[in-house]
Amino acid sequence: MDGLTKWLTIVLGAMLGAAGEAGAETIELNLPVACEVGRTCFIQNYVDADPSPVARDYECGTLTYNGHNGTDFRTLSRQSNVNVVAAADGRVLRVRDEMPDGSFRASGRDAVKDVECGNGVIVAHADQWETQYCHLAKGSLRVKPGDQVRGGDELGQIGLSGLTEFPHLHLTVRHQGKIVDPFAYGAAPGCGAGTSLWAPSLRAQLAYRERSILNAGFAGRPVTMELIEEGKADDEPLTADTPALVAFIRSIGLRAGDVQMLTLKNPKGATIAENRVALEKDTAQSLLFTGRKRPEPGWDKGSYIATFVVERDGRTVLRKSLTITLSD
Repeated sequence: MDGLTKWLTIVLGAMLGAAGEAGAETIELNLPVACEVGRTCFIQNYVDADPSPVARDYECGTLTYNGHNGTDFRTLSRQSNVNVVAAADGRVLRVRDEMPDGSFRASGRDAVKDVECGNGVIVAHADQWETQYCHLAKGSLRVKPGDQVRGGDELGQIGLSGLTEFPHLHLTVRHQGKIVDPFAYGAAPGCGAGTSLWAPSLRAQLAYRERSILNAGFAGRPVTMELIEEGKADDEPLTADTPALVAFIRSIGLRAGDVQMLTLKNPKGATIAENRVALEKDTAQSLLFTGRKRPEPGWDKGSYIATFVVERDGRTVLRKSLTITLSD
């Protein structure tokens, strides 16, 4: 089969599949997490919409990876304690609740072989729809097989079980056993195609965000991803006697060619620290920080301003400023 024939086969197959799906009874989904997307939680990855080894999300963006079959709702830290709730009315089919929490980077991929979902719940809905909820915290499940649930009922809490590096809910939607992208149901190849299965009241909150800032703050010591995940990066009060002043930003969805800049200015408006990084490849998440040790005379009292900017092709695509006031 030559390249053109192969491409036509893929496109026609997708179009016929889309036509078949369009005639099926659809489902309306509620938010499966008890948080506000874009403020207290974020979508890290979408369903991979490309059947080839080149991954792309439903907007032809980079917020996915090859073969990813669900939507990842991530929290700001492991201490967020976000509830996972049923996305629609249904009946619980299966559960798992005995797997430990912890990044597979520490335990190894073999430790989660065949149980990559970790602790989870599968719920059956009308008209052969099904939702699956993965990576829940051990001991947090509130349902058992056979339970009837309504949309919004608590199933458990977001955890770090299974094949995962960060705390999040992986939601998979299926219809008649086939994976469905809830942002682009029935989509033929193309960007922004298909129908949203989310309740109309959620669609503004769930609008596509190519890049987002997860965490931002000031610390009196070096900042690491681990400290941020533990919610301890900025948990100490800062004063005029603080031995160091560090501004940090963690963001997701940055792409090759993006230029990150973080500048810290003192109360007089003078730049006292700056960091600039040009990305050579797409990054799932990125941590940038800048700072300096306390000067010999001590910190000037007043407000310090950190400004974070992401530029692409000379155009600002992401910006945030944050302020801290140092006093006695």
